[in-house]
Amino acid sequence: MEAFDEEQEAFNGSPLDDENILSGQFWGELRVFLAVAKTKSFNRAAEITNTSQPRVSRQVKRLQDLVGSQLFISTARGITLTRSGEALAKALSRLDHTLFSITSDLKAETSEAEGTVSVSITDGLNAFFAAPSLEQFSIQYPKIRLHLKSPINILNLRENQTDMMIGYSPTEASGIRFQKLGQLHFIPVAVKDYIRKYGLPTRDNLEQHRFLQSEYYLARTGLWDGWHKVVARGRIAHYCDNSFAYGMLVKAGQGIGLLPSYTLVEPNAVPLEFDLRIPVPIYLIALTDRLNSRPVRLVFDWLSEVFGSNNPWFADEFKLNNPPSVYDAGFRKMFNLAGNGGADTSP
Repeated sequence: MEAFDEEQEAFNGSPLDDENILSGQFWGELRVFLAVAKTKSFNRAAEITNTSQPRVSRQVKRLQDLVGSQLFISTARGITLTRSGEALAKALSRLDHTLFSITSDLKAETSEAEGTVSVSITDGLNAFFAAPSLEQFSIQYPKIRLHLKSPINILNLRENQTDMMIGYSPTEASGIRFQKLGQLHFIPVAVKDYIRKYGLPTRDNLEQHRFLQSEYYLARTGLWDGWHKVVARGRIAHYCDNSFAYGMLVKAGQGIGLLPSYTLVEPNAVPLEFDLRIPVPIYLIALTDRLNSRPVRLVFDWLSEVFGSNNPWFADEFKLNNPPSVYDAGFRKMFNLAGNGGADTSP
């Protein structure tokens, strides 16, 4: 047979294929030994393992005979581990921690997750994406309660005092984990009532039009420069620092606004051709230690899906007409609230 012939058996077989497990004869003795090593006492080890002191002594002696090495030395001050005993005790301790982690994870996977998870998320993303998706999540995990909070600071997780947040820049800090999601696309929008009154805005007639400015876009970071140039050619009809009211002003026909692309689900919204598209990356940012909690981890995974690039509204490439999605019904419901009143269109 040639070397490495296809019919040749693999050199490395699975340990599970070996019927003779090396330590199979003394698993029980190893457990008792670890208890003695931790407590430095045969009596205490007997209590922990729910057996008698003479039985512990016999099992330790049997283990020493099987491995062919002395593991303990009895002194006037108690039991002392030999070098071999200490090496074995450390290896067993690592195994003990591993087994504990595995069984805890298995237990968590088979038990029902329960708890409250707090999330900082801007009003628009909350109303049009998180809220419509929450019903299915709650059906699957009925004992997980979400506390959806408006962020105090969209750049700083700790200031919001929440488990996680949807933000717009990665956070490089100890104890913080972030994950890149999709992109939020901002476009100039007017409603049909505005167009009937003032005409269709184009690149050539911006001087004749009214604009709505928001505090979100006043930061001189370079991101909103294209919007500032467009606004500078016309006149500002109103300033508005409240995101909900900003959306209401646009919907009421008071001026042209810069809105996320998902607002185009509103039948009266008209995207304007100014060659202006501003993509804003979205990040999911969480406290690392809180992700050890299963409810927090489940919410993290859920939000990663809702705001990920697989959602057509957050795809890397902007599309004017996205295919119907599970969110559209929620959008239309929000747009029709209060007799077709306004809905929050903040990022």
